[in-house]
Amino acid sequence: MTVSRPGDLDEVGDGPLSRGATLVQWVMVICGFTVLTGGLPLILVPFLSDDASNLWLTALLALPMGPALAAAMFAWRRYVAEPDLQAVSHFWRGYRLNAFDVLRWWTPMVLALAVIGFSLAYLDAAAVPSGYGVVLVVIAVAIMLWAVVALALSSRLSLRTRDVARLATYYLAAKPLVTLGAFSLLVLSAGIVLVVSDWALVLASGLLAFAVVTTTQPVVDDATARFTA
Repeated sequence: MTVSRPGDLDEVGDGPLSRGATLVQWVMVICGFTVLTGGLPLILVPFLSDDASNLWLTALLALPMGPALAAAMFAWRRYVAEPDLQAVSHFWRGYRLNAFDVLRWWTPMVLALAVIGFSLAYLDAAAVPSGYGVVLVVIAVAIMLWAVVALALSSRLSLRTRDVARLATYYLAAKPLVTLGAFSLLVLSAGIVLVVSDWALVLASGLLAFAVVTTTQPVVDDATARFTA
C-alpha cells in the first residue's frame, strides 16, 4: 500500500466542493484586487461633466487599469495551469513583474483612444467627409483588439515595447480566430456598459481578464514556443 506524504497532497483537493470553493475564492480575490489596483481612480469618471475635454482626464484615470489587467491575467494563467490557494501572491507577483512594461505601451494606447474620442466628439463642427467618423471608429476598434493581444503577451513574456507592438500586430492577422474572439469580448464589454453601466464593466474586469486568457491562449503558446525555447 502506498502512503502519500503531506507534501504530495493536493493543496486544493479533488472533491467538487473543494474545487468550487477555490474557484469562488479566486474570482473574489482577482476581481477585488483588479478593482483596487486599476478601477478605483475610475470612481471619479461619473462625477465629471459631460464635456469632451474631460476625455483627457478620463484617459489619465484609466492608466492604472492596464497593469491591473495584466496582473489578473498572470494570476489566472497560474490558476489554469494548476489551481492552488495563493491567488493573492500570484496577482501581486504578476503586478510587480509586468506593471512598468505594460505602462510603456498602455499609456500611448489610451492617449490614442482619447484623441479619437475627442475627434469624434467634435466631428460635426469639423469640415471632414461624412465617412471620417466611421474610419475613426474602425481605427479605435483595431487599437483595442491590438491591446487585448498585447496584454496577453505582456502578462506572459518579458518583451521590449517595440517587440510587443510588432508581435501583437502580427498575431492579429496570423490568428484570426483569436482576433474574432477578442472582438467578441469587446462587443460584450460594450454591451455591459450600454445595458448596465461602465462601473459594472470595471467590477467584472477580473473575470474579463480570465476570458482574455482563454481566448488568447493560442497566441501565448505560439509566442512562448518561439521566444523561450
